[in-house]
Amino acid sequence: MEKTIERPANTQAVHNKVRDLLKHLCNGLYEREEAVRLALLSAVAGESIFLLGPPGVGKSLIARRLKHAFADGVSFEYLMSKFSTPDEVFGPISIKKLKEEDKYERLTDRYLPGANIVFLDEIWKAGPAIQNALLTILNEKIYRNGDEDMQVNIRGIITASNELPPKTANLAPIWDRFLLRLEVGNIKKFSNFLTMITDVKDVYEDDIPAALKLTNAELDEWSHHIDQVEIGPEVLNTIQLVKIKLEEHNVRLANSGNPIIVHDRRWKKMIRLMRTSAFLNGRSKVDLMDCFLMRHCLWGSPDQQQIIRDILADAIAKHGYTMAVNLSSLKKETKAFQEEVEKEIRIPYTSSIAQLMPVDDEYFRLEKQDSKFQGSLVTIKQYRALSIDNPQVTNFFDEQKNLVNRVRAAKGKEENTIEVHHDSDKVIYRLETRLMDKTEIINKKPHAIIQKFWDERYQQLNSFITGQLQNMSENRPAEIDALDKNMFVDADFADIVKKNFEEVETNLRQLQLSLEKLQFSYTNI
Repeated sequence: MEKTIERPANTQAVHNKVRDLLKHLCNGLYEREEAVRLALLSAVAGESIFLLGPPGVGKSLIARRLKHAFADGVSFEYLMSKFSTPDEVFGPISIKKLKEEDKYERLTDRYLPGANIVFLDEIWKAGPAIQNALLTILNEKIYRNGDEDMQVNIRGIITASNELPPKTANLAPIWDRFLLRLEVGNIKKFSNFLTMITDVKDVYEDDIPAALKLTNAELDEWSHHIDQVEIGPEVLNTIQLVKIKLEEHNVRLANSGNPIIVHDRRWKKMIRLMRTSAFLNGRSKVDLMDCFLMRHCLWGSPDQQQIIRDILADAIAKHGYTMAVNLSSLKKETKAFQEEVEKEIRIPYTSSIAQLMPVDDEYFRLEKQDSKFQGSLVTIKQYRALSIDNPQVTNFFDEQKNLVNRVRAAKGKEENTIEVHHDSDKVIYRLETRLMDKTEIINKKPHAIIQKFWDERYQQLNSFITGQLQNMSENRPAEIDALDKNMFVDADFADIVKKNFEEVETNLRQLQLSLEKLQFSYTNI
């Protein structure tokens, strides 16, 4: 029985709401739009984001703005230090529970386990006890409160620091839990800087209309539909190719560099993130534009970002839709067909021909049978300028290249001969030649049975290509003309995706033309 895939009633309404919500969230912020958009995306996907940047660039502001996106949103914000205790983050021990019930339980209201949006600054300064509890919350949304597992309703966790986790500390597990990683720096454009410092708007004010705020029921419903978003073959092929390219990069580095290590869990979480992006953009299928979100998920140090960006761009530009239609395999099959036909119908024929032998690359030698005529050499240039029945004054030289005669001469009517007008006579001299092998290709008509087999093969290949072209035309991705409207990916990447789609179409038409020429070659001999 075929599985029924449920769809939300109005994906466009979801897109419109999120678009308007992002517009309000970014209002009054300058060059922080990408961070806000990715923070909201990670929250809806149920993931976490790490912001790397110096103090005073708006990392905490992003978290506080994000809180306003949620109806009845409760936020928890804390600046970590090496003296931070679990009581300050997860809540104090309930004295009443401890006395009356002998239970070790924390009062979590208004602390991290009771919040919807969490911002933890200087995360790497947290002690082991806090980090261990965070691991379970980040991965399973469960907080172990005493002897009970408490399901937390945290939508988004934003962490920040002005440094990466120290390599000497055992922070790899918690670092791996932050799916999205983004560098945040000072404002770069001077006009934005001046507007920011003179703007009197309260950027911490909650100015989000109630109708745009996201409710828990709404987010739960969206989560169900996000799981139903399709992953097309072009996306899966791109992910596979990127993974292979990363492994090749690591092999090239060997032990001399900083490898890009990505474990299976992170790949799975990236799929969820891309599905969320597709859903919030009003689509029921992940597209290649969503794949560029991986550039925020794969790096472990800032110097790896450009490498990952290049790998992603190259994979999508060269192989995005190409692999989806199996273009590489189609090219190989067409080439094999062409080689088979040419081997059968193009028969090489070798014959011997007389070829003039140059002397010092400047002269031709006359094969004279008498010694009455002085001169055994004629320049190649003069000989080639001669014509039949139209004598011209021609210079003749001896073997030492001395000019010894000037008489009228013309080309002989036989090939490789010269007609010399000497003493009122016309004497024909043959020029010195040598026999050379000449190979020609003779086209042979194929047997009727072979031609029938080729015709069937041609029809199969041609029909497949026609079907692919028709599919690309009729089922042209709805998003192909709106790639630059993706709310979570830089519009500059749209050209890469469009170029690949157009190149696949062009390559298919070129293959179809090659097949038509091939069929013509063996049917018209």
